[in-house]
Amino acid sequence: MFANLIRGTVAAAVVAGTLVSSAFAAGVDVNATVTGLALRGVDPVSYFTNGAPKDGDFSITSVHNGATYRFTSEENKNLFEKNPEKYLPQYGGFCAFGTAMGVKVDGDPDLWKIVDGKLYLNLSESIQERWNKDTAGFIETGNDKWAEIENVDPSEL
Repeated sequence: MFANLIRGTVAAAVVAGTLVSSAFAAGVDVNATVTGLALRGVDPVSYFTNGAPKDGDFSITSVHNGATYRFTSEENKNLFEKNPEKYLPQYGGFCAFGTAMGVKVDGDPDLWKIVDGKLYLNLSESIQERWNKDTAGFIETGNDKWAEIENVDPSEL
C-alpha cells in the first residue's frame, strides 16, 4: 500500500513537471496557452489540406519552438514535421492586425486567412474585417513590425 502511494506520488510529480516545463518552454515569439499548447489545439495542417481548421487529437502531437501542436492524423503530423514553416501561422499565431499595430494579442484559430500560401490569424471578426480591407498593406507593415517585436514579451508592448 505504501509503495503504491509513493509510485502514485512520483507519477503525479512527473506529470506535473512535464506540464510545467511545457508551460515555460514556448518562447515569447509563439502564441501558446499556459500549458504550451499552440493554436488552441487546432491542427495547423488542416487549414491547408481541409480548407478549414480542425481540432487536433490530444494523442497526436509535435513540439516545435517549444510549443505543442496537435494534429488530426499521423499524416498531418508528418507533413508538419517535414516542413513546419509551411504550416505555422505567421507572427507566431498572434493576431495579424495587432502585429501590424506593433502589439501581440491573441490570434483566434477560427478567424483566419491564407494569403500567398501563408496562414494569418486575427483576434475578432471586426478586426478581421478591418484587416481584410488592406490585407497586403497590413502584411507588409506586420512583417516590418514583427522584426521589431518578435522577441519582446507581449506584456512589454
